[in-house]
Amino acid sequence: MFSSSSKPSKFSNNLKYILIFSIVLFFTACSQKNVQIADLKNYSQNPFSYTKDLNIKLENQGDYLDDYLKNFFLPWNIKELSYTKSEASWGNIYTKKQIYLENHNLAPKEWFEKQTLNSNFNDYNTILKKAITRKNSNLRVFPTKDNMFFNPLKAGEGFPFDYNQNSSIKINTPLLISHYSKDKAWAFVQSHLALGWIRIDNITFVDEIFINKFKTNDYYISIKESFPIFNITKDKNIPFIESIKIGTLFPKMGEKYLIASNSKNGIEKIDIDNYNISKLPLSLTNKNLSLLAREFMGELYSWGGLNNHRDCSSFTQDFFAPFGIYLKRNSKEQTLNHKYIDLSSFNDEEKKEFILKNAIPFLSLVYLKGHIMLYIGNKNNEPLVMHNMWGVNTWESLFKEGRHVVGKTVITTLEPGSELFNANKNKTLLRRIQGIVFLNEKKD
Repeated sequence: MFSSSSKPSKFSNNLKYILIFSIVLFFTACSQKNVQIADLKNYSQNPFSYTKDLNIKLENQGDYLDDYLKNFFLPWNIKELSYTKSEASWGNIYTKKQIYLENHNLAPKEWFEKQTLNSNFNDYNTILKKAITRKNSNLRVFPTKDNMFFNPLKAGEGFPFDYNQNSSIKINTPLLISHYSKDKAWAFVQSHLALGWIRIDNITFVDEIFINKFKTNDYYISIKESFPIFNITKDKNIPFIESIKIGTLFPKMGEKYLIASNSKNGIEKIDIDNYNISKLPLSLTNKNLSLLAREFMGELYSWGGLNNHRDCSSFTQDFFAPFGIYLKRNSKEQTLNHKYIDLSSFNDEEKKEFILKNAIPFLSLVYLKGHIMLYIGNKNNEPLVMHNMWGVNTWESLFKEGRHVVGKTVITTLEPGSELFNANKNKTLLRRIQGIVFLNEKKD
């Protein structure tokens, strides 16, 4: 016979402790959601603090510029898109995944059928017309403004991670058109940084006369963020054209700057204040590094350039564009054209030691899968990076991962948020670092 006063089993005790820990973890996680991570308080968020004592030199900056312009104008110098039809239609992989639409309902089979039919890839590489963007634009995976998300209830999924957003591209970006969607509202294009669908009303078709006029060989680039440009017409109206992002290229003709437009000849001449723009390339000096970096600080995180903001790799790409240093669009591709050292076999302390000893402030990138950061130096023997980050990996409960959202461009250590009670210590940035890129050296 069993006694009612029997001692609890070891299993039930463990279960009780797990339950208590889970409850504590849950309520602690909730209480920390609006807490600012310690790095943002402990380390200056003013880039000047890290540039003032630097002595950086970049040899052969003109050679970097030649490479930059070659890549930028590539779509006008090729006869057809540089990818096979299979490569270009890679987005069809989503038809085999569980995708949620913006109403948080799973995308039905009919939705995907509509998108693939409208994509019209049977006409791939048949139009082959040259064009240019006349406003900041999105390149979409499917020819629709509809959003595609993985499970919105999971951390790191849902908004802002719209997987129908391949990239944003700026006004004045050369394009080569492959073909049109069935509904003729979209063109599938190759730009210097990505493929994708762009709205027809965002582009201007160009011919060799336009291209020869646009290629002035006197190029300037925007160095201030989100300033407006206007077209001053003969009747003295001043219509708004666009809000300009850092890294937008403008050919110069006389005292005016050229932009693509929907006018008869496709080009307009505009004025831009000198403090908003610099001749390309901008000299890589302490002052210029600091002034440029300050423009990015605090910018909201935006996957793929959604809502005209940046993600991690578009930050690094646009940061180096004014200096004439060309970086590709995503984090993995940014490791390919310059010297890269693999650190994946190093432990955390070895990674720190290598970075402190070898990385060059403001000329080295730190890479981990899905994320890339700009190394800016160290303080108290702690490597510091500037990056546009979404958030810190955490635990919402014992078995459910979460995020402590930062969601902007910040300066941090390699372990931001490590002081949080529910931080996931196995998924720190430091633990996940794969390698380091040296932008002052081309790949052998």
